Amino acid sequence: MVLINKSELTERFMRYVQIDTQSDPNSEAQPTTEKQKDLSIILQQELLQMGLQDAVLDEYGYVYATVPSNTDKQNVPAVCFCSHVDTAPDCSGTNVKPILHSNYDGNDIVLPDDNTQVLKMSDAHYLKKHIGSEIITASGLTLLGADDKSGVAVIMQAAKTLIENPSIKHGDVKIVFTPDEEVGKGTAKIDMEKVGAKFGYTLDGGEAGSLEDETFSADAAVITVFGISAHPGYAKGSLVNATKVVGAILDTLPKNEWSPETTEKREGFVHPVSMGGIAEKSHINFIVRDFTVEGLKAHHERLQKLAKEVVANFPGATLEYKIQEQYRNMKEVLDQVPHVAEYAKEAISRAGLTLKIESIRGGTDGSRLSYMGLPSPNIFTGMQGIHSKLEWIGVNDMVKASETIVHLCQVWEERSQ
Repeated sequence: MVLINKSELTERFMRYVQIDTQSDPNSEAQPTTEKQKDLSIILQQELLQMGLQDAVLDEYGYVYATVPSNTDKQNVPAVCFCSHVDTAPDCSGTNVKPILHSNYDGNDIVLPDDNTQVLKMSDAHYLKKHIGSEIITASGLTLLGADDKSGVAVIMQAAKTLIENPSIKHGDVKIVFTPDEEVGKGTAKIDMEKVGAKFGYTLDGGEAGSLEDETFSADAAVITVFGISAHPGYAKGSLVNATKVVGAILDTLPKNEWSPETTEKREGFVHPVSMGGIAEKSHINFIVRDFTVEGLKAHHERLQKLAKEVVANFPGATLEYKIQEQYRNMKEVLDQVPHVAEYAKEAISRAGLTLKIESIRGGTDGSRLSYMGLPSPNIFTGMQGIHSKLEWIGVNDMVKASETIVHLCQVWEERSQ
C-alpha cells in the first residue's frame, strides 16, 4: 500500500499556486516570462533538500532531477515524469488566493472576491464525486493554477514518497519541469540528454483514473490580405480596404459548425485567434485542429477556398495563406510502444481507480516529447475548469495521482528483467 502524505501535498500545492508563473504568447524570450523561474528556483531547492544531488535549473527555466534507482535489476529503463510550471495567459494568475473547502457539501460555492463567480454542481458535474472531501478553488479574481501546478505538486510528493520508502523498488526516476507549455513552447529548449529517459509521462490531465494517449494534431494558419491604399478623401474607385476583406472572411465562417464552440469528441475545428493590420495589409491568425493529418489538410483546403472566394469579391485584393506545423497526434508514436500506456493502466488500477481512456482535444508537452524520442502519454491530476476563475481541484484526486506515479515506478521495475 502506498501512503501519500495528504496534508503535505495539499500545503505544497497551495503554496505553489500563489507564485505567479503566467507565460506570454507574445514574447520571444526563453522562457517567455522570467517570473516562471520564481517557482522553478523553489522546486530545484526542494529537490536538493530531498537529497537529489543532480537537481538543476537551466537558463531557460527547465528543472531536471533524478531519484536514483534502488533496485538490483540492471535493465530497468529510466522513466521520466513531466509537468509544466506556467499558467495560461487566458486569465489572471497574479495574487492567486487558494481556498481549501473542507467537507464539501454539494452546495454552490460563491467565490469571495467576486460573488458573480459561482461554482455550481449543475455546471461542474464532477463535483458530485467530491462531496464530503476537500476541494480547492481560487478566490474569484484569478485562475487557480491547477493546470499544471497540480502536476508539479503530485510529482514532487511522489518523489518524496519514493525517497522516504526505500522498500519501494524502482529504476531511475527522472523529473522534468518545463516552462511555457501554455504558449506552445514547452519543449522549445528542452535538453533531452538531461532528461535521460527512454519513456515518459506527463501529469497534466483531468478526472481521476483518466489516461490520455491521443492528442489533436495542430497547425497554425495565417491569412494575409493585401489591399490597395489610397487617401480616403480621394479613394473612390481606387481604395481596396484589406481590413474590410478580412472582416468579410471572418463573417463567412460557419456559425453552427467547424468551430471550438460547436464541436466535441473527435470533431476538428478552425479557430480565429487574433487579427490585425491596416487598409493596405491585414491578417487573421488561425489555429487548425484535428486528430488526423488528413483532417488537417481538409480543413486547410476548405479555409483557403472560402478565403479565396471572399477575396474574389474585392477586385484588386490578393491573398496569401501560410501554414505552420505546431504538433502532431502522439498516438502515432505510442502505438509503436504499447507497453508504455499499458503500464500506466496497471498503475491506475493498483491505485484503486476505474480506468478512463480519453483523447485530448488539445496538446500537451507529451505531444512533442513523443516525437522527440520520449513516448509520453498523459496521466490525470484532477484539475477542472482550467484557464478560468472557476478552476478547482479535488485533494483526493491529487493524492491518487501521486499514488499512481509510485505504482507506475514499481510496475516498470517488476516488468523489467
